[in-house]
Amino acid sequence: MIEIINLCKSFNDHMVFDNLNLTINTGETMVIIGRSGVGKSVLLKHIIGIMKPDSGQIIIDGTDITKLAGKELDNFRVRFGMLFQGAALFDSLTIEENIGFNLIEHSNMPKGDIRNRVAECLGLVGLKGIEDLKPAELSGGMKKRVGLARAICMNPEIMLYDEPTTGVDPIMGDAINDLIKNLHDKLKVTSVAVTHDMVSAYKIASRIAMLYKGKIVAVSTPNEIKSTTNPIVKQFITGAAIGPITENEEGEGGVR
Repeated sequence: MIEIINLCKSFNDHMVFDNLNLTINTGETMVIIGRSGVGKSVLLKHIIGIMKPDSGQIIIDGTDITKLAGKELDNFRVRFGMLFQGAALFDSLTIEENIGFNLIEHSNMPKGDIRNRVAECLGLVGLKGIEDLKPAELSGGMKKRVGLARAICMNPEIMLYDEPTTGVDPIMGDAINDLIKNLHDKLKVTSVAVTHDMVSAYKIASRIAMLYKGKIVAVSTPNEIKSTTNPIVKQFITGAAIGPITENEEGEGGVR
């Protein structure tokens, strides 16, 4: 479904991707791990076309998204759903308006049908009857689930998750992991998640890829990652601080 070929990207003198290559198969959940500032979220923004690479290709279902622009890119993006790290809800809109936003903007669906679709999506994420509330009236975990309901509202072929469990307690984090797994099983979508939460990575991933110094240095199943002998991957998954931490590696002056 997604093939990333020789992707390069720099910001000023800081190289984020150095001929990065990764293949994501149709129907799998690929989880990309790596330290803060390594560029995990930047990679998601390239996949959805928010950012353009300096060179390289991102081929999605046969189309090189790096070559698209304007309305052509907007039309292609309808195939994606994305859960942003902070849920990114519109504070001035109701929950119904937030979830149905893309249907209102990109379809001619009648209002009654949009309301029914919103209710269906809220049911899928375990929330019912909150259509008329505003985001300020929700907890952090509820906002995440509303963001997830909005992401699936257009029946996407590809789901992108940016740090899905960040900002919620461990119990809610586990509930969100279960939601991601259940939605994947029900909707049969191809999914890409970026996280530094290994509990989440192990639970939702079909395969896990490690991003380090601009390249994917390992791609394996969760069980293979757990027993890895790769010193870079092993250090990350065990949380061992070996050697000095540079500014860019820690994320200060690095990129998300």
